[in-house]
Amino acid sequence: MAAPKYKFQMYKKLQAETAQIYDEACKFAESVFPASRKGTFGLTGAVSGCPAPLRKDILKASEEGATKVIPLAGLVEQEREIVKDVYGDDYDCCPVSTCEGGLWVAIGSLFTPPALGMGDCYRSRYIAPLEKHMHHQAGYGRPFPPKYKDFIADRGSTAGELGFYGKRQNNTDVVIVPLAGAKYDVHGIKTWPVPLLTEVDPKGSYENLKKAAAIHAAYLTGIVSLGYETPGYGYGEHDEDGVPKLQKYISKVAQEYNIPYVIDNAWGLPFVGCNIVKNGADAIVYSMDKATGAETSGLIIGKSDVMVNIRRSMGMHGDRNGTGASYGKAAYVGFDPGKEALLTQIQALKVLRDHPEVLTKPVDDLYDIVVEEFSVLPKSLLSGFKFTKSYNSTAVEVNYEGTWANGKMGVPIYSIEDMYAGSHQIQNGMSRMGIIPTISYDGNIYISTGLGTTDENGALLEKETRWALKCLVKLMEIICEHAGIL
Repeated sequence: MAAPKYKFQMYKKLQAETAQIYDEACKFAESVFPASRKGTFGLTGAVSGCPAPLRKDILKASEEGATKVIPLAGLVEQEREIVKDVYGDDYDCCPVSTCEGGLWVAIGSLFTPPALGMGDCYRSRYIAPLEKHMHHQAGYGRPFPPKYKDFIADRGSTAGELGFYGKRQNNTDVVIVPLAGAKYDVHGIKTWPVPLLTEVDPKGSYENLKKAAAIHAAYLTGIVSLGYETPGYGYGEHDEDGVPKLQKYISKVAQEYNIPYVIDNAWGLPFVGCNIVKNGADAIVYSMDKATGAETSGLIIGKSDVMVNIRRSMGMHGDRNGTGASYGKAAYVGFDPGKEALLTQIQALKVLRDHPEVLTKPVDDLYDIVVEEFSVLPKSLLSGFKFTKSYNSTAVEVNYEGTWANGKMGVPIYSIEDMYAGSHQIQNGMSRMGIIPTISYDGNIYISTGLGTTDENGALLEKETRWALKCLVKLMEIICEHAGIL
């Protein structure tokens, strides 16, 4: 089958042959696993739409604590002790209901201008590198420069007041800064510029960020980034301690301008992964029901001085009921987590502090299986793949942007807009096959443990893991055939 001359022709062809692609994929899946197992396992336990089952120890902590009388402030105190055990007394924490809620709290309490006082309110600006998942960490301000003003327009059922635009702060802007060495090529059936970040230059990106900070210095109030450590997210270059150089450079910009640096590490582990002490960030926000494995909830860990603002905004900095830290009423009290969420967070944090191998060992096992299953692809394609182990996200990153090297047509890259528009053939194809998919846009796939691929103690189940991976690899091969590159 002849390869198309231009990208748009390839994606047009794929769109026209969607039904055939799904039909071939479903027939293959029928030969791999029983129909009765459809929808019972997937490629990640780290997405909010389908959280992984709780481990046995986490479920036990929740059930035992649920029958006891425990003031919530006391549970928060336990969490604070565990965090200080690991990071020291200069760090503190604040549990929240979700990671997105944590971002809202952190950005709202640290970046946005005060609303009270005589006269008009001034504006503020925070910096966000042009990276993946921008609708989260960069979604709380009006985009600057204006060429990015619609960059999250299609990400959801509506972009307006009840959609993504609705969380923007009226008096806050977000300055979007491209990363040096990154490519922002246009791809997808739902065409969109995609961040291709394996060649990001940390030092050059620092210069870009510093230049932007100088331009907007009079309005600058903060800077955000992701907390991941893999090449596909732009964090492939590490220092001697294993800390992504780009994160340290971003921290340096924040320190030079005396502004807080907040990291969105939704798909990350406290303690084991992104290290706030080593990278110099002021606060890190976690989704505790993703990689960490607690009940649906979030957690903010940060330097004690910025955590005062965050805890105050959550009503945890008061003396209600005669205690030094308690549950009061404040601006973001609507993001309070429940008792069961706190109980599971505490257990998860204890395991990460004392027995991190419970979460890291399955990643080692998963990596070996991923590499083996992908090895069946033609060498002409496989040479453009890059496999990276991530303890931070309990995942294995499969990046294939290298298949497009030297101007050749590579494995189709679906944009994040494809995911929201329903034209993402990898994710939708996996669903049709009966497997819950994972994040796989921008030429980057994150495969993690937990969703029917681990037992009650967190150990990897090889059979189910291989089922999911065989289907993913075959689906990608089918797509490549229809794209005309095989």
